[in-house]
Amino acid sequence: MSKNAWLVATGFSLIAVCYGFARFAFGLFLPRIDADLSLSPTLSGLISGGSFLGYCLTIVLAAVLTERIGPRAVALTAALVAALGMTGIALASSALWLAAAVMLAGASTGLVSPPLAAAVSAAVPADRQGAANTIINAGTGAGVVLSGPVALAMGGQWRLAFALFAALAFAMAIAAARFVPRSSPAGSNRAGGLPPISASLKRLIVASLLMGAGSTAIWSFGSQLVALRLEWRDTGAGVLWMVTGAAGIAGAAAGTLVARFGMDLMHRLFLLAMAAGMLLIGFESTTPALTLIGGALFGAAYITISGIYLVWGVSALPERPATGLMICFLTLAVGQTAGSPLFGLIMDRLSAGYAVAIFAGLTLCAGSSGTVPLHSAWRKRFRKA
Repeated sequence: MSKNAWLVATGFSLIAVCYGFARFAFGLFLPRIDADLSLSPTLSGLISGGSFLGYCLTIVLAAVLTERIGPRAVALTAALVAALGMTGIALASSALWLAAAVMLAGASTGLVSPPLAAAVSAAVPADRQGAANTIINAGTGAGVVLSGPVALAMGGQWRLAFALFAALAFAMAIAAARFVPRSSPAGSNRAGGLPPISASLKRLIVASLLMGAGSTAIWSFGSQLVALRLEWRDTGAGVLWMVTGAAGIAGAAAGTLVARFGMDLMHRLFLLAMAAGMLLIGFESTTPALTLIGGALFGAAYITISGIYLVWGVSALPERPATGLMICFLTLAVGQTAGSPLFGLIMDRLSAGYAVAIFAGLTLCAGSSGTVPLHSAWRKRFRKA
């Protein structure tokens, strides 16, 4: 394969490990972890929120470091942090230990995205960068779908599963050192500080904040919802995760869809699909078939929307791609940090049905401010790719 193909494959795999395993797989194993460590829904929501908090704390640092020392060192660090965090989860003996390990594992996701965006800008021809970025972003779906068979094969042995995930993260550190370019795009290392917050970036911040909060209904509590509604345990939750992740791989087409149909239409359409998926999984009278359809809708919509936000942020700041990505993914994670404990609290105090309905509404509100037309240069890039 060419150097660019190896970069995209490495980026896709790094995202799968850091997002699919280190961040989102925790929700798959949460019912078993709750039982083993005697966690309440509110406490498990706070711990889940720690993963998103770790992301928030590191994504800003990652953008700065990428512009100063280059993408390779930061991507390598992300893989190592993911490995250490998931090793900590595998060894956790108390809620406090688990919370610290979950936050460390979540920090890897903040570290990994900015250097990959910068690596693509530095190494991939301009007319292929949009496609490369959205393919790499779809690695989240691959990580989620792979975590399902692991859960099934290990019969809910979450400690063993996270030990395996940690080993894969160590392997990806070697790949990052080999295939991620050392240098950032020309000129990016001379930039500094926060860029001017344009009207486009303000709308992006609001949209990603609300979508991130809404998504925690499934990423943090999906396994608990199917256990409550359908009495699904390890096997059923694993199947749901595989369906969600497999559908999420379709998010690789986000750049093409934006170029063909426009950012605003695709954004609102997939927000509607995401909210519908949440309701199908979480409403009281759901069935196994509707739950799996809901998982497919949620997975495809979430990864596609995050790809849209990636394109939106990078195209808004073409000279500073790591910073553009940082802004959109940081606010998405802030929403997830706040959303996870809030969902657990509403579920504790009211009911799961109320919590799902409220969070589906938050998701739909993300489309209320609209987006902006994609810059003509970026539209040409996607079409040519």
